[in-house]
Amino acid sequence: MNGASTLLIAAGLFLGAGVYSFHKQGLPRGVVVLLAVASALCLLAGVLRLEW
Repeated sequence: MNGASTLLIAAGLFLGAGVYSFHKQGLPRGVVVLLAVASALCLLAGVLRLEW
């Protein structure tokens, strides 16, 4: 596991927690969806960069 994949996975998890928090606060659906897409892309990029 290299530094870039670790950073991307950590950012994806951080954004995922933000999705949960923003949803609980009742923010507009567009903001929550945009944040969820960004979280999913960060997690996907981090997983794809893993060197197995």
